[in-house]
Amino acid sequence: MNVIQDPSIDKVGEALKAQRFRMLEDIARELSSDSVVFPTCFDVALRLRKELQNPDLSIPRMAKVVALEPLVATRLMQLAGSVLHSPDGTPARDLQAAINRLGVELVRTTALAIAMSQLLRSKETALFGDFAKALWGHSIGVAAAARLLAQTFTRINPDQALLAGLVHDLGAFYMLYRAAQYEELRMRPDTVKYLMLQWHESIGVSLLSALGLPEQIVNAVVDHDQPRPLPDTLRTLEDLVYVGNILAGSHLEWMHQDADPRAAQFGATSQRYAELLPKIETDAREMQAIFS
Repeated sequence: MNVIQDPSIDKVGEALKAQRFRMLEDIARELSSDSVVFPTCFDVALRLRKELQNPDLSIPRMAKVVALEPLVATRLMQLAGSVLHSPDGTPARDLQAAINRLGVELVRTTALAIAMSQLLRSKETALFGDFAKALWGHSIGVAAAARLLAQTFTRINPDQALLAGLVHDLGAFYMLYRAAQYEELRMRPDTVKYLMLQWHESIGVSLLSALGLPEQIVNAVVDHDQPRPLPDTLRTLEDLVYVGNILAGSHLEWMHQDADPRAAQFGATSQRYAELLPKIETDAREMQAIFS
């Protein structure tokens, strides 16, 4: 991880605990007051997603709105021409055609995916180097897995599953961004990792609600890292996120934490869905290339 540590100026013991508690207090205050602060690059994409929530927005008008954000527009054109949505490689002729091909829900999700990617590249989260990149790669993997599981085994909208998988660890992204604003935590990545393990799920649920994501998406990410029996049949969005999280390697999101409580489930789950694994990996690479 690309963080320089200098123990001589770092807080330890009770002082470090107080710093941790201060960050958690600050986050709780922001979430409770709906004053969540993100870098400008993230805010732009979120505003775009909010505009696209208008149910009366026509496709031509949507294309004009998206065109105002060149990065999002470019990525949508790439996504529409990718093997994920054009097996024969036929490109979309223009942005309106791309939106028609992808569907409104996927356009909204793409805007959010790009926002997350930009957050990863911000000067704040960049301080955590490989850790942040691994977290992003894991999120893409869960999104790809949830989408394919929905397509193959359920009647759940695959684009909805993709979104749920993509944002399941948004709380962890936000905690990285906030931790970078505290000098002592910037120099203690292991401390930040510890805090994330303990708090990212509950913070993520509050954050997704504050950002106005649909209730079914918020509910799908609740306790996604807490071990529970594997579902015999995939029936809900929660099942897709939980199983997708395992297939994508839940332990990898924390850079090989010492003990993965679901290690045994990983083997059983990988065996059960073995036929999907190559496709999940291929789709994840494609999404990584487009969204990043």
